[in-house]
Amino acid sequence: MEFVIAVTSACLFGGLFLLERVLPLRQPTRLLWRRLLVNFTVSSLALAVAALVVQPAAAAMLGSQPSQIGLLNLVSAPAWLKALAGFLLLDLSFYYWHRLNHRVGFLWRFHNVHHIDPDLDVSTAFRFHFGEVALSALFRVIQITLIGMSVETYLLYEFAFTTNTMFHHSNMRLPIKVERWLNLCLVTPRMHGIHHSQVERETNSNYSVVLPWWDRLHHSLRLNIPQAQIQIGVPAYTQPDDNTLWNVLLMPFRRQRNYWNSPEGPSVEREASADTANQTTLAD
Repeated sequence: MEFVIAVTSACLFGGLFLLERVLPLRQPTRLLWRRLLVNFTVSSLALAVAALVVQPAAAAMLGSQPSQIGLLNLVSAPAWLKALAGFLLLDLSFYYWHRLNHRVGFLWRFHNVHHIDPDLDVSTAFRFHFGEVALSALFRVIQITLIGMSVETYLLYEFAFTTNTMFHHSNMRLPIKVERWLNLCLVTPRMHGIHHSQVERETNSNYSVVLPWWDRLHHSLRLNIPQAQIQIGVPAYTQPDDNTLWNVLLMPFRRQRNYWNSPEGPSVEREASADTANQTTLAD
């Protein structure tokens, strides 16, 4: 199963990378090859830590948890229903973990490495600081222990998590009608693009990973920002030197800036007319 996930992910990454070049959703602001150098290096370190720390921790918990531990082991239900519930609980708990990474200052130091990428495309999908990935190992242990899902359910969710993370980070322009339909059950590129906006209240929205329903449930959904109006990144870290490999790796350990103030001083805002509340559909 893990081999299938790896091969499928590699093929999907290549396909999305090519489609982004042909059908871009947002216009790039920086040279691609420089971003790729940083993103691939940071992603490689993140994936290495995931393979050495996170996955062994998850495998140990999945293989050793007694049958009476975990929410799903406390109820009597058909296997298919437990699998469905396990999938939903995994995705919901990742929503909370993602939101926590934005709300807790120590965690945001590391998660900000993902957000300061000045453009958003499929190469951003796994651009996470290795420190954030290492910290997520503890979350995985707690997540698996509390939910008590089967190995099969965990692997199925890992597949959905990996593939949809690449999809919703991609800069591929889908027909707006197609994306609106997809967004009923999946986090999509336009939806997640808003999450990477330089406007603070837009970044603090759209936390869902696979299923978009959690943002609707927790009133953190925002869909009405046209992609052409979105500036990607974090205002305080928009200078070219901020996105060099050395600075990206050291950034969590340095004194932090006022994230939402631009180098010129004021925070990045959007006019109220372009930001109506209670929207129900994606803006083109």
